[in-house]
This record gives sequence, structure tokens and C-alpha cells, in this order.
Amino acid sequence: MDDLLASLESVIAAAGGTLWSWLVLPVVIGLGLYFTVRTGVVQLRMIPAMFSTLTDRTPADADGRPQSISAFGAFTVSAASRVGVGNIAGVATALAVGGPGAIFWMWTMAFIGGASSFIESTLGQLYKTKDSEGFRGGPAYYMQRGLGQRWMGILFAVLLITCFPFVFSSVQANTITATVTGAVGAEAPGWIPWAVAGTLAVLTALVIFGGIRRIASVTQAIVPAMALLYLLIGLVIVGINVGEVPRVFAEIYGSAFDPSSVAGGAIGTIILVGVQRGMFSNEAGLGSAPNAGASAAVTHPVKQGLVQTLGVYFDTFLICSITAFIILVTNPDLSAAERGVDLTQQAIVTTLGSGAGILLAVVIFLLAFSSILGNYYYGESNLAFITSSATARRVYRVLVIAAVVIGAVVSTSLVWTTADQVMGPMALVNLTAIALLSGVALKLLRDYRAQRAEGRDPVFTRDRLPELRGVEQWQDELSVTGPIPTTRAKDAVHAGTQKAPAGKARGPVARGRAGQPRQTCMTEGRGAAGAWPGPGTP
Repeated sequence: MDDLLASLESVIAAAGGTLWSWLVLPVVIGLGLYFTVRTGVVQLRMIPAMFSTLTDRTPADADGRPQSISAFGAFTVSAASRVGVGNIAGVATALAVGGPGAIFWMWTMAFIGGASSFIESTLGQLYKTKDSEGFRGGPAYYMQRGLGQRWMGILFAVLLITCFPFVFSSVQANTITATVTGAVGAEAPGWIPWAVAGTLAVLTALVIFGGIRRIASVTQAIVPAMALLYLLIGLVIVGINVGEVPRVFAEIYGSAFDPSSVAGGAIGTIILVGVQRGMFSNEAGLGSAPNAGASAAVTHPVKQGLVQTLGVYFDTFLICSITAFIILVTNPDLSAAERGVDLTQQAIVTTLGSGAGILLAVVIFLLAFSSILGNYYYGESNLAFITSSATARRVYRVLVIAAVVIGAVVSTSLVWTTADQVMGPMALVNLTAIALLSGVALKLLRDYRAQRAEGRDPVFTRDRLPELRGVEQWQDELSVTGPIPTTRAKDAVHAGTQKAPAGKARGPVARGRAGQPRQTCMTEGRGAAGAWPGPGTP
């Protein structure tokens, strides 16, 4: 059996390596640079707007209930998938295979990929649909609605279901097993992997049968707390070894173009490993984050494009970087390092003692578990694109739980090799789609900027870009913003009788295309802070 699995791993690695080297890598880098130029470096220029959008009020329905999860909720669902094994074990794997220089390429691709993430998540919001739990969308939906190619959407949905809830969740479960075993020590009993598998299966089942709102509530509680705890652990370790920080920076930048830092490696290997590990961790351009972004109730598609770009930065520049420094400040021997979480665990235990290894096991368990939940939601959203069958959904849930169990007990090398290679085809399909639809995202960005220039909180409706096809939501401002409580300033407004100065639009009048007024109901009027605009507000 072991020989069969080893042979399977070799075949997967050979086929996937060729695809990545000759097709995926050039496309990821090329399109990322293209989007960076076309958007005017949106991933840098609009960082302040990324933070402000996180706290936007969630639009309500006619009954006063949230239309779907909030912008912050969608951020945490996507962060739940991003922040996990890729940040802790994945960075350790990058260092083991590509050396310190791989971290430089992870950083570089996070910045370039931020533009790709903006495009894909903006499109995911635009072409979203509504179901009983809220909004749903993602690449499969914009492939069908935006490109008119349902076959492409089905292909992507199948690839994503294979990649995230099955393969990536297996990686999460496997890393939990490795961490728990490492925390117990060399004398760890053989039943630990099965105990981990059983525990994860039960916990996963309890949450995934509750739907997206329960997933969002769990991830909103787990992800920020565990990410903060992990950052604190990392800062303590870096602080203890602060004298090593200049050496670490020198190694990262110096070895980024120096193949001698990797045993038997080459510059191409360093770049490839950095890009692979970066994409596994931050998912920029992979087509996964738009599934979470589309589930948010926001007033303009660009807002989730910005939020999900912030997620790329949060993942790579914070969490991945702290892992790299945790490992590198202890000056480990990377030439003999193995893939997986061992490097990170050894660095933490070496600096803080064996008790810290147990704490890391808890952090990894919760982060990886939240990633399993995020991965599950991505798969469910794409299964709904293929079929609405309740039976198919139940079977899917059972298979997700089975994938978690299998991942917890198989070899680390097999699950990581498989994860590396299944990303490639999925990324290619998504990148092709967003390249073809990038013009739509750029129009939305221009609309967003124009409204902000007028001092407005941007609100998008279909009539602002009537040439777009396949847009189901965004009918009118009331349906987009929901009933908004108004603030009556200085008793100037009485029963909607306030008169605006000559040449100014009244508060409850919103601008349509080409600046023409469009009458809306009183609760629609909205200024930059979401309150009644008052006199003089355009």
C-alpha cells in the first residue's frame, strides 16, 4: 500500500510540476501585473478604503433583518480558509524546499496578486444570486452570467470542490495530526491520528449542517482571536531574538536570486515554491475568495473587492511573515528540513519551551478547523451552482467529513504534493475568466471612484451600467441599501418637507446615470456616513 501511494505521489508531482512551470506561473505573474497597471495599482492606492469598508453597516431586508452576512463576516469566512495551515505549515514547507528566498517571492506575489484578488471578488459580488440563507456567488457564477459559458462554470465548480473541501481540508486535518503528535512527543501512541480524525469529523458535522450563518458566526469568533494569539507568540519569539532580525532580512532578500541557498535548487525553484505557497496561503487569483466575498451584503461590488484584497495582505504580510521570522531567527538547518509544520513547531519549542508546543497545537487546531469550515462553504456554494438537489448536498457533506478523516491519517508528503498540483488547473480556469471580464470590474471601479469623488457612500444599481448582462441583483437603491434609518439634523427635516437650495438634489433623490436625478424613497437617501444627506449634499 505504501508503495502504491508513493507511486501515486510521484505521478502527481511530475504532472503538476510541468503545468506549473510552463503555464500557471507565467499566467499568474503576467495577469497580476496587467491588473495592477489597469487598475492604477488599486491594491496600494485604496488601502484606507479597504479598512473603512470592513465596518460598513449591513443592508437589511424589508423586515429589518440583515440581507446576508456582513462585509466583516465575509472577510472572516475567507480568512478562515486563508489563515491556517498555509500560514504555519505552508511557510515552513516553502523554507524547507525553496529556502529563505521563497519568502521574498511570497511577498511579491501577495502584492501583485492583490490586483487579481480585487478583480475576482468584485466580479463575484456583481454576479451573485440570492438563496434562502443570503447571497451566493463566485467564479462559476460569473463564468455563466458574465461570459455566458455555463460549461466553464461547471468545470470550475468541479475543480474547486475537488481542491478545497476535499484536498485542502485533508491538508488541514493532516497538519492538526502532525502538531498534536509533535506536542505529545516521540512516544505518541499510534491511535492519536484516529482520535484527531474522529474529533474533527464530529466538530465539522456539527457546524456544516448549520449553514453559512453558523459558519460565519464560528469563524468570526475563532479567526481573529487565534490569529492575534499566534501573532503575539511570534512577536515574543522575534523579540527574544531581535538581534537576528537583520540577518533574517539579509537572507530573505539575498537568497531570493541566489540558487546556492537551496540544495540542488535553482532560481526558478525558489520563485515557483514562493508562488505556490503564496497562492495556497492567500488564494489571490485562485478563485476561492470570491465565493466568500459574494456572500456579503454590501452596497457596491467594489467594496468586497477591496475587503478581499485586504485579506490577501492580512494573510501574507502578517501571518505568513511572522511564521517565517519565527523559524529563521532560530537559525535552523534548512538543508535537512521536511515539509510540514515541524520547522515551525521546533522553532517555537526551542525558544519558549515544550509548553509552547502545546499552545501551538491548540492554535493550529482552531485555525485549521476554521479553514475546514471555510473550505466547506466554498464547495457548497459551487455544488449549488451545479445542482439544487438536497440529496447531493447531504452526500457532499458526508464526503467532506470523510476527506477530513482520510487527511488526518495519510502521509504528510502525499497531501501536500496533491494540494500543490490541484491548484494549477483551478487557477488557470479562473484567471482566464477574470481576464475576459476585467473590463467589467474596471467599469465598476470607475463608478465607485466617481461616487466617492462626489462625497457619497457608493451605491451600485444595474441602471448605472445598463450594458452589463446577467446581473440578477442590484435592482434599485432600496433593494441594495435596505431601509436606512435617517438622522434628522437640527430639526430641519419634518415629514420629508425639507427644501434643498437651488441647484442641489434633495436628500431622498439619488443620482442616476450621467448625473440625472432619480427619485427614491425617503429611507434611501444616503450621505457619506450613511445618514440623511441634508442640504448641499450631491
